[in-house]
Amino acid sequence: MRVIALVGPGGAGKTSLSESLLYASGEISRQGSVEAGTTVGDSSPEARARQSSTEPNLLRFQYMGDDYGLIDTPGSPGFSASGAAALGAADLAIVVVDPDPVRAPLAEPALRQLESLGVPHVIFVNRIDQARGSIRELLSALQPMSAAALVARQIPIREGERITGFIDLALERAYHYRPGAPSERIDIPSDLAMREAADRFHMLEQLADHDDVLLEQLLEDKAPSQETVLADLASETASNLVVPVLFGSATTGFGIRRLLKMLRHDTPHPDRAADRLGANGPSAYVFRVSNGNAMGRIAYARVFGGGVNEGAEFAGADGEMIRAGALFTVQGATPAKTARARDGEIVGIGKAEGVQAGYLLSIGGRSRARRIVTEMPETNAALAIVTRDRKDDVRLSMALNKLTEEDPALRWGQDELLHETLLKGVNDEHLAVTLDRLKQRYGVAVDSRKPGVAYRESARKTVTQRGRHKKQSGGHGQFGDVVIELKPLARGEGFRFDEKISGGAVPKQWIPAVEQGVRDAMTKGPLGFPVVDVAVTLLDGSYHSVDSSELSFRTAGRIAMAEALAAASPHLLEPVCRLTIRTPGSATSRVSSAVASRRGQMLGMAPLDGWSRWDELQVLLPEAELQGLDAELRSLSQGLATFRAEHDHLRELGGKLASEVLQQARVAA
Repeated sequence: MRVIALVGPGGAGKTSLSESLLYASGEISRQGSVEAGTTVGDSSPEARARQSSTEPNLLRFQYMGDDYGLIDTPGSPGFSASGAAALGAADLAIVVVDPDPVRAPLAEPALRQLESLGVPHVIFVNRIDQARGSIRELLSALQPMSAAALVARQIPIREGERITGFIDLALERAYHYRPGAPSERIDIPSDLAMREAADRFHMLEQLADHDDVLLEQLLEDKAPSQETVLADLASETASNLVVPVLFGSATTGFGIRRLLKMLRHDTPHPDRAADRLGANGPSAYVFRVSNGNAMGRIAYARVFGGGVNEGAEFAGADGEMIRAGALFTVQGATPAKTARARDGEIVGIGKAEGVQAGYLLSIGGRSRARRIVTEMPETNAALAIVTRDRKDDVRLSMALNKLTEEDPALRWGQDELLHETLLKGVNDEHLAVTLDRLKQRYGVAVDSRKPGVAYRESARKTVTQRGRHKKQSGGHGQFGDVVIELKPLARGEGFRFDEKISGGAVPKQWIPAVEQGVRDAMTKGPLGFPVVDVAVTLLDGSYHSVDSSELSFRTAGRIAMAEALAAASPHLLEPVCRLTIRTPGSATSRVSSAVASRRGQMLGMAPLDGWSRWDELQVLLPEAELQGLDAELRSLSQGLATFRAEHDHLRELGGKLASEVLQQARVAA
């Protein structure tokens, strides 16, 4: 089996192309439609509702006696993480792009990712029947985005403004499109003969850059054989030296059979993918885990170095042995049991507890599982969630654990300071689909809101304060008396406690209790937030030989600290994040304006290393302004700008904004 991954921006037509490939190969008798919800792939309720892939779709077909597996990866940034692991299993990737040169930048993230992973790839220009611009103009826009040369394998035949066929430059043959049927071979139009010769020679020159024999033939004006040209295209594609470009239309079937024939001749052998993954010997590369069906937990893997039988054993990441359950072949949402998966085949492995996506498993337990590292998107969106029915809290934890097993970009956990259950994902769409899955798969309904901001407070003035705790209640009473000095520290210095007790005014065994009382008061200062960046020194105090105790001095320390903080001119601090923003240069000015409108501070800007016409911005931005930033940046950049955020420092917040925060805190309390 050869495995092909379909990648590219959302809306380019990847799922339609997968459907067209199944139909042209005879795997299905009728081609479905994304809009009608009748495709073999995108069968989940979430994908159907959005008319867009939300997880990788696994498909298979035969063509001219050869077996193929298709992995249709999501194009939406929110679901790109699930597709990233799947790319490692592919022999070849087809980057599906729109014919409009203006939309060409949308393909750059996919091209860069494939280059970094070393996955051979070709470009398929979809909807060619709707193209109004020049193919040359499109290639000129795409070329700076690829380290390898883009090699046009076809040129269009036009009737007026419409593209009605193509000339295959490798075969030197012309074809006329026929809707829903194989293209008809025709003579090369006389008015295109000169262009065909020139474009073919340019293609040969690009191939000759990596083939000295071909170069010598061109210098001597010798025509290379067709076999030589096709062999060079295949070998140089497999070695990531060139990226062939073909075009067609998934919905009408134009150019699909030519694409199938290219796959038949140019898709590298699975041994290359095995070498890329370091799969030495019988192995299974797990690229997806699913918990959301009647079959229970299934790990989807590609088998290398031989086959695998039902009941085979694998070594886990910790060296533990994992026994595979039933094996399944998959066509969209339809599984079929099989006793054995052949070399190169994609298979679902049942009851694979402990198996995670992105791991290469050794069949037979020769060595421990090894993680194949792929770059994950940033998780810049977050929601605070709470179950509508408190009885669902345990089910919520179970469901979230299962969903995070499936999706490497999904995170969840408890924020101990804000007392919130946080769900973190790539963007708002990613989180919305997760909430849908919680309800539809696991029956857990939750309410969500934007998460709180971890505000802090500190002191401006140095204050000396006495705290006395005295209580008589029959028998032994309670007595603790302390004098402390509170002093503000510079931002980021945290908390310091010291003591300058002389003459045993506070016995040493109770000084730690005073510190604990001080810390108790700092958990919620006079403004209602945790206190940071202060130093406290225990100066003096007194005790009673009978009534004093650890609890008494802890209470006295808390009283003294609470009163000192109230008298020390408390002020609010807000967390500020450092952002690294990557954006196409065409959107840099708009992105900069968006940052400024959110109280951001620009630290610097430079061209993004290795990317054509992209910039990298360094920005300081209050954490409170992060909500909705991802969606705004994408709307300003054709969906391409991304950012990474990390906490940088706390800074004072005053004026109207501080008053609003304090008012909200009082209401919430």
